[in-house]
Amino acid sequence: MATMFARLYDRTQRLGRQRRVALAILLGVLSAFALPPWHVVPLIIPAFAGLLWLLDAAAHSPRPLRAAAVTAWLFGVGHFLVGVHWIVEPFLVNAARHGWMIPFALAGMAGGLALFPAATGLITVGFSRRFALGGISRALIFAVVWVFLEWVRSWLFTGFPWNLTGYVWTATPAVMQAAAFVGIFGVSLMTVVAGAMPAALGTGRGARAGVAVAIFTVALPAVVWAGGALRLGAAPEYRPDDATAMVPGVRLRIVQANIPQRQKWQPELRAGHLQRYIALSRQPSARPPTHVIWPETAVPFFLANDDIVRAAAAVAAPHGGALITGAPRRTGGADNLRLWNSALAITSDGRIVASYDKSHLVPFGEYVPLRGFLPIDKLVPGQGDFAAGAGRQTIAIPGLPPVSPLICYEAIFPGAVAHRDERPGWLLNLTNDAWFGTFAGPQQHFAIAATRAVEEGLPLVRAANTGISAVIDPYGRPIAMLGLGVEGVIDSGLPRALPTPTPYARWGNAIPAGLLGIVALLVVLLQFGKGRRGRKETDSP
Repeated sequence: MATMFARLYDRTQRLGRQRRVALAILLGVLSAFALPPWHVVPLIIPAFAGLLWLLDAAAHSPRPLRAAAVTAWLFGVGHFLVGVHWIVEPFLVNAARHGWMIPFALAGMAGGLALFPAATGLITVGFSRRFALGGISRALIFAVVWVFLEWVRSWLFTGFPWNLTGYVWTATPAVMQAAAFVGIFGVSLMTVVAGAMPAALGTGRGARAGVAVAIFTVALPAVVWAGGALRLGAAPEYRPDDATAMVPGVRLRIVQANIPQRQKWQPELRAGHLQRYIALSRQPSARPPTHVIWPETAVPFFLANDDIVRAAAAVAAPHGGALITGAPRRTGGADNLRLWNSALAITSDGRIVASYDKSHLVPFGEYVPLRGFLPIDKLVPGQGDFAAGAGRQTIAIPGLPPVSPLICYEAIFPGAVAHRDERPGWLLNLTNDAWFGTFAGPQQHFAIAATRAVEEGLPLVRAANTGISAVIDPYGRPIAMLGLGVEGVIDSGLPRALPTPTPYARWGNAIPAGLLGIVALLVVLLQFGKGRRGRKETDSP
């Protein structure tokens, strides 16, 4: 096998410029198909190992750092063109108004996000040249830099931690249990190391490289899988109608009305949308709900400001419980009008007993950065930008454990979904994934949100306008769900949270940061050992 890899490596080093460009893009595309909704996980090996081989070729070019950055940027372009191709969907909702922006949005998103892989390639080749890193050390430092820059991507310019590498395992619940201990960034680190390490087989040190591949590419994922399988085997069984692992006295009804985004805000249809939600909420059930949950902006009215519409919606609230719904909200007058994307808890007599305002807004969707300079408007209908709420909150809703509400893509931010000092009993994700189309976007969003349940050890209840709605246990397993494009309801109990916070819930991203430091230290030790061996060979007769 080592000979085969060596031959492939040599062929890669001899490729012409055009073929290297095409191969870099192709490898990026392959890496995207390892992610949801495709989950072809083995593709991470040719993708990352092949990228490292191309970076080796770049390191021997006349301008190595520039060549490395361009090579990795091309990889990133292929990766993000496939991974976030759904970004065109919001512009098609009102194509007459926003369709002209599609080429700029897709190219800008893919090219901009590809700057992070570009920086990874530049830094990896820079370190490799400066410190003469071997194949194993090069793979490790590549993984450290890649994951560090994924973390940077999670907060830079408000952050976009979509399709982090660790999400390739979201269809493998046993492996995803590691997120409870090391977070998604720790899972990403394991994944990138596993995918990149076979590159060392092509550099001529067959025995040592073979051992490294056996440890990092085979044994490490296998051990993580086995540990996760043991954790799941010891976990309680959560079923929608089984009270033993559920919060007593709570019965949820999640409503998925499946209203197309093009129709959602049409004035002549809004009253009918409200009636559809009410009718679904009041369907008979053997076990009547105590709380009804509608998705983000389910009601295309300003409920908090309109007593008549709020009274109509309150018909859906069970007596003694509440209706929890997303709705726009406005404050101030004509001179200081402010708009909010909110979650409201409404009792059957029309009172608002709890509320939350979305704090992590979507750039260009809910507000326009640099509005004074960019000649465009936000995608969400309405004049003016939305205002950001106060930040992460744990709120109290009568009859329910304390909850951390997450509106739309607030659920994609690792370590930022629950208040550390006021731990909630569950997470509530209200979203309108109709903006994301009917394929990859909603499925990726669902997989990402479910990972937060594993990390925090908290159940997650998700209400989505067009799907995917679900009740997810604190191990990240859906116990009830409605798929894409389906109208209906989910009736379920509320799973109990884990009795104690997970290590990641306690320490957050300090844990994956420590892992990055450990791997970087391993590279130092490998280089130290390499230096000692070199000195011994020099001193030998």
